[in-house]
Amino acid sequence: METFAAELSTNTTQTSKAEPVDTYFDTRFVHDEKREIVWRALVRYHFQALIRPEHCVLELGSAYGHFINNIQAARRVALDQWPGFTEFMRPGVETHVGDVSDLGFLGNRSVDFAFASNLFEHVSQEDFASVLRQLKSKLRPGGSISLLQPNYRYAYKEYFDDYTHRTVYSHISMCDFLEANGYEVMSCASRFLPYSMKSSRFVSPLLIRLYLMSPWKFQGKQMLVQARPRTQVQAA
Repeated sequence: METFAAELSTNTTQTSKAEPVDTYFDTRFVHDEKREIVWRALVRYHFQALIRPEHCVLELGSAYGHFINNIQAARRVALDQWPGFTEFMRPGVETHVGDVSDLGFLGNRSVDFAFASNLFEHVSQEDFASVLRQLKSKLRPGGSISLLQPNYRYAYKEYFDDYTHRTVYSHISMCDFLEANGYEVMSCASRFLPYSMKSSRFVSPLLIRLYLMSPWKFQGKQMLVQARPRTQVQAA
């Protein structure tokens, strides 16, 4: 839905280790105030309902912080390998500069809701599997992870326009990968949002709300998958 007029991605910062992270932010992923309008609406009309006031929320690959800055929770933690991301975090957000595949700074059973947007297409499957493995001990009982990212089945034409994309997932392969790594898929929306929203038209929270409510997802090319460790299911 191009009238949203902003790029969706909140992070996309897990670039190649041989490539300076700052270069990516200077070229491909420059700061855009319109993203803040988009994410404020997405949090208000969808994500906030998944989070309780007492929760701890972790965002993997926070970048400009559009998601974590707008979420309301007792504890908010942001992780990114780009050192400059800390400048964009609002008061109250805990920041950690480091690789997404290293969650050792978190206490066991300390996170209720983990979130990543447009992140895991930038990392290897080995690193993704490592994140999922570590999260099993970091999530509290009932905790989950939500993943928002391009769905290759519908975004194959533009998928590799971003030169840092390295791993391909459709909604089917993403769900299978989660299952293979010990997670139960709780929900899967194959066409949750458009691939990007770079139109120069007016950004409207009302249009975003109507799009989220609509069963017809025009240009829907990003999936949203929520999953939880299978061990929690067995123990329930």
